[in-house]
Amino acid sequence: MNTHLPLLHKNRILAPMIPKLFEDRVSEFFAGGGSFSCKFRFFMTWISSVESFGEREFFAVSSLFKSHPNGCLIIASSSLDSVNGSEILKPFSDKGFKVAAITPDFNYLFNNTPAQSWYNRLMQGNVNPGVVPLGQNLSNLLRLGLLYRFGGIYLDTDVIILRSFGGLKNAIGAQTLDHETGNWSRLNNAVMVFDKEHPLVYKFIEEFALTFNGRKWGHNGPYLVSRVVSRVSGRAGYDFTVLPPMAFYPVDWSRIGSLFKGPSGNLIHSKWLVAKLRQIRSESFAVHLWNKQSRKLEVEKGSVIDHILMSI
Repeated sequence: MNTHLPLLHKNRILAPMIPKLFEDRVSEFFAGGGSFSCKFRFFMTWISSVESFGEREFFAVSSLFKSHPNGCLIIASSSLDSVNGSEILKPFSDKGFKVAAITPDFNYLFNNTPAQSWYNRLMQGNVNPGVVPLGQNLSNLLRLGLLYRFGGIYLDTDVIILRSFGGLKNAIGAQTLDHETGNWSRLNNAVMVFDKEHPLVYKFIEEFALTFNGRKWGHNGPYLVSRVVSRVSGRAGYDFTVLPPMAFYPVDWSRIGSLFKGPSGNLIHSKWLVAKLRQIRSESFAVHLWNKQSRKLEVEKGSVIDHILMSI
């Protein structure tokens, strides 16, 4: 029996009781009203407590609306879909930006997809969640369900947007390159842009359901999208673009600390900092902050991140 499920219900991650149909709430939100039209559909997920939605996440949402003032953001979250959550997001609503936290309906999102049977087995206690937090893996699947069902742009909450995504269509970003061949060696699922019911997203969902492994970090996320794209690349019927690492991941997770360091009298680092900031401003759509590695880092004065945050 899956002993993790009662805890998930207690924390409302799986949200078994949803007062109003998720589909209706999303449709009404995107339909808007009056003269406002959602030119960009953004999605985020938030599986943590409402109290843990902090300054960094606030910056991420701020950067989204600075680059896309006519965009609409849905945060799929049961904790933020609350009175306290509304207060957190109120500064954006007060400025006229369209943002809402909506408790996700997994049954609706996964209906008629390969994820449906996997989710049913999970709810019956017949899936071993492994050691990776189940909420993290559900977030990996949830983002795919949102993109497949509605189409739009998915972002992790530690992604700072630098410029408009207007020119992007059916795109995913490479995290690393093979230095010998110049080809990508790993993709990442922190930023994805796809049309509704895109066949590649369906393949991602199928791969999740068929190969779920809760014992390996990244197996159901970055490694999953990498496996699928490597198999379908070049096949007819798939229309997508793999963007270079500079698009969303200008530094790998192992070097994210370098973006938080100021000049501090180090001439070599100072020169690198200036060059990297210029490169990011020229080539990057966004910067993934790799929260798992950087959450406790201080943003030093004059650092790349300091310059980016000051421009938001």
